[in-house]
Amino acid sequence: MLIPLVVGYFKMNTAKRINQLRGTPGTRLWQRDYYERVIRNERQLYAVRRYIRDNPACWAARKEAA
Repeated sequence: MLIPLVVGYFKMNTAKRINQLRGTPGTRLWQRDYYERVIRNERQLYAVRRYIRDNPACWAARKEAA
């Protein structure tokens, strides 16, 4: 299972570097789990791309509503 190792390594190293730059050692940056998805056609690829593009705007909207 190579993908979980690669993702874990990436998350660990990027969190360390971002926390160094922010001066916030040990602060959690990434959510705990992730989900792998097999994209089988153009329609699914478009849906995933749209989710990635639009999801941060949803966070802002939820934050404002709270």
